[in-house]
Amino acid sequence: MTQGTVNLEIINSVGYITFFHPSSNAMPGYLLKKLADTLQQAGNDDNIKTIVLQSEGRTFCAGASFDELMALDNLDQAVEFFMGFARVINTMRKLPKFIITKVQGKAVGGGVGLIAASDYSLASVQAAVKLSELSIGIGPYVIAPAVRRKVGTAAFSELSIDATTWHNAYWAREKGLFAKVYDTNDELNDETEILTEKLASYDPEATRLLKQELWSGTENWDNLLTEKAKISAHLVLRDFTKDFLRKFKK
Repeated sequence: MTQGTVNLEIINSVGYITFFHPSSNAMPGYLLKKLADTLQQAGNDDNIKTIVLQSEGRTFCAGASFDELMALDNLDQAVEFFMGFARVINTMRKLPKFIITKVQGKAVGGGVGLIAASDYSLASVQAAVKLSELSIGIGPYVIAPAVRRKVGTAAFSELSIDATTWHNAYWAREKGLFAKVYDTNDELNDETEILTEKLASYDPEATRLLKQELWSGTENWDNLLTEKAKISAHLVLRDFTKDFLRKFKK
């Protein structure tokens, strides 16, 4: 349970936050806490003007840890589990600096939530997305406000109802989840560097005010995402979900 890393590196006033976990970048609770803390650290550092969120490996993020999900056995524990991504999303939206997410590979569930909670996302053609929660007896409730805000209700419905289908990077760009899609990771890396260093040269106060404007109307999300976590926690402890998870594990 101590595997995985979150690192922060500053290059030309850009803070690069890189996360990794050997299980396809699935995020256990301790790593989500570390990610939220590192994002806050970057937000408070005057040497950082713009933030890049990225991961190592072929997969961007496989969502929350499946092993932790299966181990839940009481309501308080389950609520805390689902609050992991809620805290990261709320930290991302409240930081005064733009967060650019670089998506080099597939994203599932909470990984899609991270992309949606960023201010701008660049992706490779390998960056397919899926919301699989309904297929295991729960739903993408915690990340729903962020994803719906980014792609709209129709696209969120398609993602969340068609829970076993991968939607490719061009679909995600068409719906607004990605701003641009690149053919190679080298091109993705180069374009991310160009954009973020340009953003880092802009006036910080203008950036802060624009980000505040872009996130206008989300002021209630601290309470909203907590309520969404409680819904997920209730569902995950029901016999239907527990039985499905046991069968899936076997």
